[in-house]
Amino acid sequence: MLACAAACGGSGGAADAADAADGGRVTLRVGDQKGTGMQALLEASGQLKDVPYDITWSQFTSGPPMLEAVNAGSVDVGTVGNAPPVFAAAAGSKITIVGVSEKGLGGQAVVVPSGSPITTVAGLKGKKIAVAKGSSANYHLLAVLKKNGLSFADISPQYLQPPDALAALSTGRVDAWAIWDPYTAQAQHQIGARILVDATGYANGFEFQIAGTDALGDPARARALGDFVARVRRAHTWANEHPAEWTEVYARLTGLPPGVIATAVPRNRYTDLKLDADVIGREQQVADAFAEAGLIPGTVEIADITDARYNEGAQ
Repeated sequence: MLACAAACGGSGGAADAADAADGGRVTLRVGDQKGTGMQALLEASGQLKDVPYDITWSQFTSGPPMLEAVNAGSVDVGTVGNAPPVFAAAAGSKITIVGVSEKGLGGQAVVVPSGSPITTVAGLKGKKIAVAKGSSANYHLLAVLKKNGLSFADISPQYLQPPDALAALSTGRVDAWAIWDPYTAQAQHQIGARILVDATGYANGFEFQIAGTDALGDPARARALGDFVARVRRAHTWANEHPAEWTEVYARLTGLPPGVIATAVPRNRYTDLKLDADVIGREQQVADAFAEAGLIPGTVEIADITDARYNEGAQ
């Protein structure tokens, strides 16, 4: 786990977010993953300047392990796709959705090797498909199978984190890989993978900011969380308006080849949304699909894990 601190100054207004109960500065512990690049995005957009609290960053391979850390209280907030909060809530985790944006669906994909004989979704039957369990790719794969008359019982899911899945696809140990950008772009560039089907017509493109319920219960930390969510939204606007600059900084800070990032950025524009009945209803469809497939224990009510206090500034 990689941690680094952004110790930034500031006074007045938002600075109240830094005032802990004992008069000291709040430290907001933020989870990040290469698939979202939140630290890179906030740095590139200038949103890590004049932050009135300290930030420590922890890196994760995907959303589910990040939310495990949020539940354990070692991380206060992190950004994940549509499925991790469903799995976390089903497991009784202490997590709350506090912000949402929607990204393009072209980079959420099931990919196959360039020479694969699989040309249709029907061709996935009986195949080994890599996917990170409880991730947005898990839901995309479920939706793709269901819409084409298949189920998880018709495939052999290989539950792998992205780095391991890329290696498995490149060596032929799996037949396909359900994944998201920038890994989709990485597979395209580095091993010539071909997109069999993207998420258009199958899934939402939600990207959620998820906070720990204990952090939300602390007034000073809750104010810091509100400021952080607002900075994320401003960073999204910057990325949409400065794709070339975002591509350059994202590649440099993540170590991914510029060509990979240049493919991923245009298909991942952000639209920040309010946590309203429409968003909750669309996300409820994700929870219900996992419950119906028996992939989570019981049911999850998305409204019960949503807090709309930070809606100001979203569409």
